[in-house]
Amino acid sequence: MIKAWIEAMRLRTLPVSAAGVLAGTACAIYCGGFNTLPFIVCLLFALFAQIVSNFANEYFDFKNGLDRKGREGFRRGVTEGDISPKAMLYATLGLLAFDCLLGLSLIFWGGWWLLPVGIAIALFALGYSAGPYPLSHHGLGEIAVVIFFGIVPVCFSCYVQTGNWNNLLSLTLPVGFALGLMGANVLIVNNYRDADDDKAVGKRTSVVILGRKVMSWVYFFNGVVACLLLIWVTIGRFNILWQAGTLLYLNLHYIIWRKICDSTGSELNPLLGKTAMLMFLTSIWLILIMSIG
Repeated sequence: MIKAWIEAMRLRTLPVSAAGVLAGTACAIYCGGFNTLPFIVCLLFALFAQIVSNFANEYFDFKNGLDRKGREGFRRGVTEGDISPKAMLYATLGLLAFDCLLGLSLIFWGGWWLLPVGIAIALFALGYSAGPYPLSHHGLGEIAVVIFFGIVPVCFSCYVQTGNWNNLLSLTLPVGFALGLMGANVLIVNNYRDADDDKAVGKRTSVVILGRKVMSWVYFFNGVVACLLLIWVTIGRFNILWQAGTLLYLNLHYIIWRKICDSTGSELNPLLGKTAMLMFLTSIWLILIMSIG
């Protein structure tokens, strides 16, 4: 039973949530405003929000008949009968309530105007798979990921630690967009793997709509654009030797992309994890360059 719940959390994808907060914290360090407590709250809030989204995705896809046993992706506890639908629904709503309370504490540092931002994040966590127009069912998942796993966590993690929007256009926003593109690539691999299953049940992800070949090129260009954005915000500020990190990213990104193009089904699961980990390591690189560079 515990194993089924751990699988439902999809731990392999959680570095995506952590990366956005870490990159935002890197920007806060550059702006001279690192603050430990709001950093921890932002990190926990982001991680729990993604787990809520993963739980909701599993519950609502089962409820809507979009999952079937023996699918290529990670094992779905509800579909396979390991977790009851009612238990998953209660876990989703309970964790969402807890995460909302955790997010409310950020008002202490950022002000009451953060409330609508938190509401938007909560609605996204559910609206990705639920509601009258689930984003993941209409080819909008990648756009939502760019916003809620890139721009929002980077910009607002920086803001609640620094208390200002200094360097927003020249640093924080492009970093957020770059991390968002990397996060979108994680979803592309997920949908690339599940395309046949999704098409069979009428789930119209971007890969189902545009095809694997097109989305494989989107994956490639997302990584290139993300790298160019990071070069743009760092090359004039820090020693050029730090660009070894971007060159390493490009090489690893290319290697993973080539393997994605040659892989199918469950072979893509480790590549999904590697795409998420590459995003996470990029955020660590940003912290290093902002702290030392």
